[in-house]
Amino acid sequence: MAFNIALSGLNAASSDLEVTANNIANTATTGFKGSRAEFAELYSAAGRNLSSTQIGSGVRLTNVAQQFKAGNVETTGNSLDFAISGDGFFTLRDGQGLSYTRAGAFRQDANGFVVNASGQNLQVFPSNASGGFDNSTLSNLRLITSQNAAKATGSVQMALNLPSNASAPVNAFNPKDGTSFNQATPFTAYDSLGATHSGTVYFVKDAAANSWTARLYVDGVDTGATQQMTFTSSGALATPAGGMLAFPAITPSPGADPMKLSLDMSKATQFGNSYAAGSIIADGYPTGTLSSIDVSSSGIVQAKFSNGQSQALGQLAMANFANLQGLRKIDNTNWAASFDSGTPVMGAAGSGTFGSVQSGALEASNTADLTGQLVNLIKAQRNYQANAQVISTDDKLTQTIINIRN
Repeated sequence: MAFNIALSGLNAASSDLEVTANNIANTATTGFKGSRAEFAELYSAAGRNLSSTQIGSGVRLTNVAQQFKAGNVETTGNSLDFAISGDGFFTLRDGQGLSYTRAGAFRQDANGFVVNASGQNLQVFPSNASGGFDNSTLSNLRLITSQNAAKATGSVQMALNLPSNASAPVNAFNPKDGTSFNQATPFTAYDSLGATHSGTVYFVKDAAANSWTARLYVDGVDTGATQQMTFTSSGALATPAGGMLAFPAITPSPGADPMKLSLDMSKATQFGNSYAAGSIIADGYPTGTLSSIDVSSSGIVQAKFSNGQSQALGQLAMANFANLQGLRKIDNTNWAASFDSGTPVMGAAGSGTFGSVQSGALEASNTADLTGQLVNLIKAQRNYQANAQVISTDDKLTQTIINIRN
């Protein structure tokens, strides 16, 4: 009997050693969660009238429980490395279905999809037409590789001051004659194809008090119209109402849509004795190429382009479970849902019970601090040695009995 009890102890100590060895082997594994071996006593008999002198029959391994304590977050600088600060898992998809992980080391494959080292696709809630995200469905995160479309300039806002003491030019207006106009304000405009064009607004003082004429040229070509501006005696713009100067459309270059420019002069003034341009803001922009990927703490993935624009590609789909211990362990630091874990609860990072996402960082193994693991290793080793000593002692007792009979 003692042999069997000690043998069960050897098996238990061996299992404990294996669990600890696995924890130590994965100290450098991103997102790894260490495990703990749990044991229970064995009885060869059970019931209401169990004798108070009944001796146990040994020990058995009842569970290898994973410890989901968070690991340290370490900065990497890679924009496709993600770490979760708090609860939740990243959602992955492959040919076997969905799986879940805390290992956030991702990369871009040849087709622009964001995948892990095993080729599993990172899942997001896709963006919708209203500017939000559709959390009723999942899609593979794919980075944009094409250029961001240009936007033609339609409105140019000018905050400037025209001198109140200006005199009307003597010569007829000629853009090549600097004495035929009072001020020239240049700006940059873009057509529908993203091509750059040089615009210039010429301001000519009229003979009438507080009155000016504005002319618009694009690439040296007259748009073919003039617009009047008048100011009050206090220097504020009086006309046109709202301050918008609309000019006829022009065709800037072959293949592009006609450009119809409006100048927003609502911030124009007529003060003092000098011209001053405060700001010139045009609403168009050229085509842009992908320059970077930005991920917010709520998991919103945005593509940043060289033209200063951005586009939401999706929101990271986070998952959580009622019973983490019920998750089924699979390869590559992944877990799969099971009956015991319950149905995955999906949501966005930073909402409800979900933690926030940190880009450019990875969660280290929660066994990276080896002190506790080495102590467990010593305990398991001593348990193994003690049970081996029990077998050796029982063997000597048995041999003694045999010698007595002989």
